[in-house]
Amino acid sequence: MDVQNQAELLDKIRNNLKRVLDPELKLNVVDLGLIYDLSLVEERVAAITMTLTTPGCPLHDSIVSGVKYCVEEMEEIDRAEVQLVWEPAWSPDKMTEDGLRTLGRL
Repeated sequence: MDVQNQAELLDKIRNNLKRVLDPELKLNVVDLGLIYDLSLVEERVAAITMTLTTPGCPLHDSIVSGVKYCVEEMEEIDRAEVQLVWEPAWSPDKMTEDGLRTLGRL
């Protein structure tokens, strides 16, 4: 896959991930700034490095599973490898402008 097609697919994945909401905040994982890295490690295999707002998040499994399933349901992707990290810690400064605006912080 050439660089342009790869970039377009990564943008498509990122936009698709906006369907995954944090159930408590009702904001998607992209605009919340929970997605730290997104790459294609092999053809049709996406790698996502993400975090959650707090290590003790009670909805840990549902959010991480939602990210994995959201990407794997795309016709261009066969497998999504999701890595959950705690460093760097999440903070509101990682949110997008859309996310901040939605929560009334902009």
